[in-house]
Amino acid sequence: MAKAKKLFTIGYEQTPPKAVLDELETAGVKLVVDVRAVTSSRRPGFSKKQLSAGLDERGIAYVHLAALGTPKEGRLAARSGQYDVLEKIFSKHLKTPEAREQMDELSALVKKASPVCLLCYERDHTHCHRHMIAEIIEERDGVAVKNLAGRQV
Repeated sequence: MAKAKKLFTIGYEQTPPKAVLDELETAGVKLVVDVRAVTSSRRPGFSKKQLSAGLDERGIAYVHLAALGTPKEGRLAARSGQYDVLEKIFSKHLKTPEAREQMDELSALVKKASPVCLLCYERDHTHCHRHMIAEIIEERDGVAVKNLAGRQV
């Protein structure tokens, strides 16, 4: 019986870069897929260039799929704790041609580069759009999903 492909998710809220990188390395992640719409971060180590460099040092590849990021109105809803609104906004966004194309790209990456990890800001995956992405890939491609969490500060 073939071993199921793995898809991890992780959020870096309240977590130092080293703890996130350690968690990814320990899990055996080969590719991080950044699903943030905006890859700049006020948190040191998590802007696109810094994050990519830190991952590269550990032998982990990096891809940014911007069309799988939450639209601005969804990010605002999440910040104010309106997770049901976030889900509605993101569900609608997933129907756009760009998002559908990048979901297909993500499926291909998971099949090819497993284990893959979706990365976003929100620590609690149930309050983040990445759980919706993970559920779709899990159902569509039969992968096992596990949510990681690095040591908090």
